[in-house]
Amino acid sequence: MDGIGINALALILTLGLLNCVSLGECVPNAQPQVPCFFIFGDSLVDNGNNNGILTLARANYRPYGIDFPEGASGRFTNGKTIVDVLAQLLGFRGLIPPYATAQNNAILRGVNFASGASGLRRETGRNLGDHYHFAEQVEHFRSAIQTMKRNFKGNDTMLTDYLGKCIFYVGMGSNDYLNNYFMPNLYTTSYQYSQKAYSTILLQEYSQQLSQLYDLGVRKAAIVGLGQIGCIPYELARLNNNTNNNRTCNDNINKAIAIYNAGLLQMVKQFNTKPGAKFVYVNTFESSKDLVSNADTYGFSVIDKGCCGVGRNNGQITCLPYQTPCQDRTKYLFWDAFHPTEAANLIYAKKAYSSPSTSDVYPMNIQQLAIA
Repeated sequence: MDGIGINALALILTLGLLNCVSLGECVPNAQPQVPCFFIFGDSLVDNGNNNGILTLARANYRPYGIDFPEGASGRFTNGKTIVDVLAQLLGFRGLIPPYATAQNNAILRGVNFASGASGLRRETGRNLGDHYHFAEQVEHFRSAIQTMKRNFKGNDTMLTDYLGKCIFYVGMGSNDYLNNYFMPNLYTTSYQYSQKAYSTILLQEYSQQLSQLYDLGVRKAAIVGLGQIGCIPYELARLNNNTNNNRTCNDNINKAIAIYNAGLLQMVKQFNTKPGAKFVYVNTFESSKDLVSNADTYGFSVIDKGCCGVGRNNGQITCLPYQTPCQDRTKYLFWDAFHPTEAANLIYAKKAYSSPSTSDVYPMNIQQLAIA
């Protein structure tokens, strides 16, 4: 930014002449690398779809969004989510809108269908209230396609070709463990199924819904694995309640997640045998291990507690309305009991987008997927 004053930079950003992931990383705006970007998922990427429904799984109040230009938009973090960053890295000028408020003319460039507390199973997350589970999100996409058809004069072939060039981000499964399997007082799944059997059932549902998306024209998809759920502040607070160690992860949960992720990778490989399919697996589990192991390198000094929350590890109760969060959010890996800070989301997004390592994203990164 040498030679550009703050006022001049603000004017350039206002005019849309630069695309910035951060103030230090601005590039001239050009056409997006793909025509559209569609998102399916849970609270990690929800950007406001839960705002208007009856649920505890919402984040449209301060201090959520304290570092976000639009304020408390419904994002479950202090600033950008991973898909906000990915959209910018892919060259989109504005944010991808939530399905709940998307205008018809905006759907062509992509929509975010994600919903906090959602899972692969229909009953998952019902302890928190209403939400849109994965099958409902797929149905919302089906409805969006009907809207898009009008722009293509009903030409299904042209629409299918168009969708085949777009990138689809899909991240499901966290709540099927957090707000289902590992909540035995409210759900019976842990009594009914072994960890292996449960992962098989989840992946069967996942595969069915992805098959529907494939039939609807999805060809380029980033399928996101689960991170180290056993190491989030919520689980640390529960596991370490009677100890003095704030950083002992729940290995039982992480083992269950590892079983699920291994099956998810195999599912991605299987989908890549379908004609035209180019699916990639985003290994969030390994990325999250890397961020913890090399916290200092990434600029994090607090990796075991939320920036905002209540109780041990700031993880026993999530961020309360108008609560005062930590002062320097860039030093914290977690924003609240469950969700990363914007600083962490920036790193996760960059790994998924441009990492050269297949241990981060397989068999190619999202930047390569865009041009594949």
